[in-house]
Amino acid sequence: MWTLLIRLSGPMQSWGTQSRFGNRDTGREPSKSGVVGLLCAALGRTREKPIADVTALKMGVRVDREGSVGRDYQTTGGGNWRGGSYGVIGSDGKLGGTVLSDRYYLADADFLVGLMAMTDEQVTLLRELDRALAAPVWQLALGRKAFVPGVPPRLPDAAPLGPGLREGKLLDVLRAYPWQDARGNALDPRVRFVLDAEPGSTADVRADVPLSFVSTARRFTTRSVHIDYYGQSDEGGAND
Repeated sequence: MWTLLIRLSGPMQSWGTQSRFGNRDTGREPSKSGVVGLLCAALGRTREKPIADVTALKMGVRVDREGSVGRDYQTTGGGNWRGGSYGVIGSDGKLGGTVLSDRYYLADADFLVGLMAMTDEQVTLLRELDRALAAPVWQLALGRKAFVPGVPPRLPDAAPLGPGLREGKLLDVLRAYPWQDARGNALDPRVRFVLDAEPGSTADVRADVPLSFVSTARRFTTRSVHIDYYGQSDEGGAND
């Protein structure tokens, strides 16, 4: 088995999974849809291209720095511009007035994300993704276009912080990686891990697995996740 590690760290991130209209949420760690979207941007895949090969990779997250939740209160439209009024086009196609929204985000969070390959074809995909992250086709974002990474998501080639592509199981590779965040600061004695689990094996279910990114037909399915806390010197674990 092989695992590709990527670093998602920045001043602001947002990983919404239940955003509706004026309330845009964020999860406390990267969503699978957000990570898949970032990887597709690196590959240069348009929204119409298949994504099943990327979503099939098993994902895990080591929360190196939890960050804090913040809220932006935003307004869109509702004023005069060049002698005319402007607003937001509604679902009926008509120009409406001001749209108000609460948009939540994570400030100063830092995550180590792992993607594990189970087959030879998936290992080939991991190599392709690693190359794409080195020279992404499109701008990479941490959940929203305005939230750019504070450090390159691709890990360096040189040890001990690199390479990103490593042989081993997902949890083992995440736990074996140097116990420090993107700034080189030592982690807390025990940190949170969130890993894909077998369907139905846990009560924690996330509706964040994308089936389609097509703008007019965005669809998602669910995944089960297992959450646990590990320290650098812990022996064994539920997901080993």
